[in-house]
Amino acid sequence: MKLSIVLSTQPASFQAATFKGDLETNLRSIAALGYDGVELAIRDPQQTDYGKLERLAGQCGLAVPAIGTGQAWGEEGLSFTDPDASIRQAAIERIKSHIPGAARFHAVIIIGLLRGIVKPGVEAGQAMDWLVHALSECCSAARPHGVRLALEPINRYETSLINNVTQGLDLIERLGMENFGLLLDTFHMNIEEPGMEAGIQKCGERIFHFHVADSNRWAPGSGHLDFKSILAALSRTGYRGYVSGEFLPIPDAATSARQGIDCLRRVQEL
Repeated sequence: MKLSIVLSTQPASFQAATFKGDLETNLRSIAALGYDGVELAIRDPQQTDYGKLERLAGQCGLAVPAIGTGQAWGEEGLSFTDPDASIRQAAIERIKSHIPGAARFHAVIIIGLLRGIVKPGVEAGQAMDWLVHALSECCSAARPHGVRLALEPINRYETSLINNVTQGLDLIERLGMENFGLLLDTFHMNIEEPGMEAGIQKCGERIFHFHVADSNRWAPGSGHLDFKSILAALSRTGYRGYVSGEFLPIPDAATSARQGIDCLRRVQEL
């Protein structure tokens, strides 16, 4: 099991981006804790020095398995399902701008809250049509570069679009793109799935990335989730990607990151 953790490369209001602040210091801290990789939350690739990122990550022996894009929603309000066509197009272009960096790192591009919500005055069917159009355009642009996109089912309290595995798989079928899959997150699954292990098994080979946080969105070991059972179910699908920590930095980033990796390594040895 390969473990990574989220690091924001730019200032962000999103609380569950576990590490924020000085890039080099954080990368060294993540490596020292024993993580194999770092999931980079990047708001705007145009403001990102990928050469520096690659150099620093390489010096620390860290892979970059995934790139998070949700800060474009949180900080700028971009989404695939906004009633304003110019905002929808800006969101599409933002994802396309992540493709060279993702190809450079062989990373999955994550579609989280950038997919948006069903806004007042918009029919749910219309929002889904916009979402499918945007994903189709982005996946088509990413495919020649060998880049995959993973949409994260997110709980009903944060979005009204794609909350669970069943809805995610229906979207995969409707889209019909081989480079499109799902990112499963234990925090959201604990809210939305009747059975977490069954949801993981149902998703199977369409799991492109995997997030862990405990039931309270703190580090694994802080709540009531059975990570031994969860990770065993994930392993049975044949998943060989990274298990990435995306949890609140409570009481601080270093302490929570240490608790998370200690819990997951302990479970791995059982």
